[in-house]
Amino acid sequence: MLRWFRLVAVAEACSWAGLLVGMFFKHVTETGELGVKVFGPIHGALFVLYAAGVLLAAREAGWSRGTVVLGLACAIPPFTSVWFERRMAARTAVAATPAT
Repeated sequence: MLRWFRLVAVAEACSWAGLLVGMFFKHVTETGELGVKVFGPIHGALFVLYAAGVLLAAREAGWSRGTVVLGLACAIPPFTSVWFERRMAARTAVAATPAT
C-alpha cells in the first residue's frame, strides 16, 4: 500500500505541473485551453486517488489523526504531496530500522 501511495503522490504532483502549464497557456498567453482540458480531469482523478491513498496508507502504517489531516491538506498546494510522501517514507524507514 505504501508503494502505491508513493506512486499516486508523485503522479498527483506531475498532474499539478501539467495543469499549471495548461493554466499558463490558457490565462497568460491566451493560446488555448487544451492543457486545462487534458490535465484538469487527470489531476482531479489523481487528487481523489491521493486522498484515498492517504487514508489507506494511514490505516496500514498507523498514522495519527493529525498526520492524516496534514496528508490530506498536502493535496491542495502544488507539489506538497511529494513532500508529504517523502516525509512519511523517511519516518517509516526509521521505524523499520532495528535497534542495535
